[in-house]
Amino acid sequence: MSAVDVHPLYSPWGRFGLYSFFIDGSEPAIIDTGIASSPADGIATALQQLGRRVEDVRWIFLTHGHIDHIGGAHALWEMTGRKAKVVIHEADAPFLRSRRTHVDEYLAARGRYINDADAEAKLTAVCARAISGEMEPHLLVRDGDEIVLGPDVTITVHSVPGHTAGSVAYAIQGQNDVFAGDAVQIHGAANGFPSYADPDAYRASLLRLRDVVKPNRLFLGHPYRSQGAESPGVVLDREQAAARIQESLDIEAQVRAAAAGQGLDSPAIGGHACSPFCGIARLLRYDGDPTLEPSPFFTTMHGYFHKGYRS
Repeated sequence: MSAVDVHPLYSPWGRFGLYSFFIDGSEPAIIDTGIASSPADGIATALQQLGRRVEDVRWIFLTHGHIDHIGGAHALWEMTGRKAKVVIHEADAPFLRSRRTHVDEYLAARGRYINDADAEAKLTAVCARAISGEMEPHLLVRDGDEIVLGPDVTITVHSVPGHTAGSVAYAIQGQNDVFAGDAVQIHGAANGFPSYADPDAYRASLLRLRDVVKPNRLFLGHPYRSQGAESPGVVLDREQAAARIQESLDIEAQVRAAAAGQGLDSPAIGGHACSPFCGIARLLRYDGDPTLEPSPFFTTMHGYFHKGYRS
């Protein structure tokens, strides 16, 4: 089986833009779909520049259920003439089926720490704009599944939970190009802090990527970066991938140690932006805005202190 080409597809959005990836096989596939505007404003245009047509896409793979990865799924599916199959892990399928799932996730976790009475209404409005439509996926996947995309491409599904419960990495058999979405956070993207809802699962997934999957090339959902450094981009070669996975493990260990050693703020410290985790923020020298969506600082801290993963 000869290697197939993979192309990053950029869509404009917010502070850092969004990335999808095109697998140029006999049954063309798109990995992740950005937000509602991305298929028209980024994906279709990029495909045209490659001499390809969005109407020919036959597979839409979603690495996880967050708005900036599944928001364009319904619109892209429509642009294919409803011929493409939409694929997502069963644990994250509720995000595709219902916009309200995103709001409920916010209220149950990071929303607890952000003093904004209008937050629910704002996020509801964002979901209405950024998610092109609610839909039932055509294929629910689990760890170890293999999906045949014609005679030249077979995809292996690796479950890599942590960032979300249903995060997966899709690997092209034979060339071990691995699409990990947001499963390798390094030091985070624009907000400057790694985001994962389940610290233990996140760490286990990084170890699996490092020791078992061993990507030949690693495709990231965003231009994640090291602390105080420019991002290496969203396409990493074997050495870069191994280094960034290890760095992500090292950073998680630092956050875990700070959470365990510092603990929650005393009630007297309440009212500060990072409360009740101000001591941890100081220990980690985190000086970003923890309320700026998607609020990775609060998402991650909530995982350590409220879901039983603190050690």
